[in-house]
Amino acid sequence: MISNPSSKYRPFPPVALPNRQWPNRVLTRAPIWCSVDLRDGNQALAVPMNVSQKLELFDALVRCGFKEIEVGFPSASNTEFEFNRRLIEENRIPDDVTVQVLVQAREDLIERTVESLVGAKRAIIHLYNSTSPAQRRYVFGMEKSDIVKVATRGTQWVKERVSRLAGTDVVFQYSPESFSATEVEFALEVCEAVMDVWQPTTERKMILNLPDTVEVAMPNVYADQIEWFCTHLKNRDRAIISLHTHNDRGTGIAATELGLLAGAERVEGTLFGNGERTGNLDIVTVALNLHMHGIAPGLDFSDLNALIETYERCTGMIVPPRQPYAGELVFTAFSGSHQDAIKKGLASWKTGGVWDVPYLTIDPADIGRHYREVIRVNSQSGKGGVAYLLESEFGIELPKEMQREFGPLANDEVDRLGREVNARELRDIFWKEYIERTQPFALQHFHADGTQGQMRCRATMEKNGERLDLVGEGNGPIAAFVHALQSAGAPKFEVAYYKEHALSSGTEASAIAYIQIKLDEGRARWGAGVDTNIELASIKAVLSALNRAMSKS
Repeated sequence: MISNPSSKYRPFPPVALPNRQWPNRVLTRAPIWCSVDLRDGNQALAVPMNVSQKLELFDALVRCGFKEIEVGFPSASNTEFEFNRRLIEENRIPDDVTVQVLVQAREDLIERTVESLVGAKRAIIHLYNSTSPAQRRYVFGMEKSDIVKVATRGTQWVKERVSRLAGTDVVFQYSPESFSATEVEFALEVCEAVMDVWQPTTERKMILNLPDTVEVAMPNVYADQIEWFCTHLKNRDRAIISLHTHNDRGTGIAATELGLLAGAERVEGTLFGNGERTGNLDIVTVALNLHMHGIAPGLDFSDLNALIETYERCTGMIVPPRQPYAGELVFTAFSGSHQDAIKKGLASWKTGGVWDVPYLTIDPADIGRHYREVIRVNSQSGKGGVAYLLESEFGIELPKEMQREFGPLANDEVDRLGREVNARELRDIFWKEYIERTQPFALQHFHADGTQGQMRCRATMEKNGERLDLVGEGNGPIAAFVHALQSAGAPKFEVAYYKEHALSSGTEASAIAYIQIKLDEGRARWGAGVDTNIELASIKAVLSALNRAMSKS
């Protein structure tokens, strides 16, 4: 870092708003929500969702109660276009749900986008172009008048084609992309020019989406921008003001909440904040923040765990353990004083009344969580607390599905002991259950050679005290070892999951491998192995899983 950042960076200029009203306002109702998971969130994934994953997530968003869902960028690719067509042609869109599609202000892209919406009952066509000084100067090489022309010409192209969508209730949305970095006077000029072309009415409003595309200032500045815009916009009653915040400064949620105080009526965001760079607004958090203040958010997150599982399966993203409301550890207290306060608060609340439990902003049961998740590692501990201690104390990073298997096993053992256990004891429970499994199979020696894709292994084993010399072939050492075991009469199984990582550093560094196997009858078992050689750690993990499966069949 440079010692004098002022030589390189400048603070964002404040908005001249001496009579600002938003600091004295209080939110009393939920905004209109629009999920952009399937477009903005999807484009931010290293591996974008396929059509089946997008369909599953779309259905989950509908169950949550979203009435507006941005389903994609139909002109960007055939995959995006075909997804939109499947939603429409297979009647997957409920009558009260509006699909939103994004398009740049280019005639060929608008043509393709309108084509993708034929047959839809309700649709929002979301047009955008960039307006900030940096975008004008470096990206487009345009003057302000050129930018206005791009926006109004694109609006006219959309307007001319809406008649092709007979039977579709179409709402027009315009975004001056990078609004947060645009001079408010110019953002207003562009948006009013667009409104002049579209000609919305008080009965048929259009949406003006004012995105915090890149956070360049504190959230109070964004609120000032929104209030200034709302108070200066002519025909304000003909527009719905929408927010779309990102999280570059880590204040996307604050910017949205202050923007609502400043006069916005609509919010775009994603589940758990998935999105470009540091992410989009976490729409779950904003909704539950309203919930904790007694305001019905209009979205249903009563089974948040199931939603998390769907989200992680479809996107490949992971909800961090400290994510507000959704993280596995947000209702877990490790401090003794916290535990005592929570226990006393819960005991008092059982008599009824307003929720006022120390350290818990909402009742975990409201979102499908349980009180036991606020207890330390004893017989009532949740899998999150168990996994947290193993990782923080010993670097054992259990896969999520393995957490679900080991958590109850650890709880049973702690319950048998009849007391709380410390991290070392918890590690010993894990070691005994997974690492030290040597019956019926125990590994004496293993060697594999060949190239990846064609390998041969030799292994010396003991099975219930009897020596076995095994040979196997496969496309890797694990596959070759599985072949060798099954040639020796082991039950038929396949490896369904594999993960490994280092446990420590230095010359005696060890690695741990986790493997899940699935047997013919559908049973799944996890195993773990530790060795200084990662290949041997994975082989031991296979045996661990197999031994556990055979001993508990």
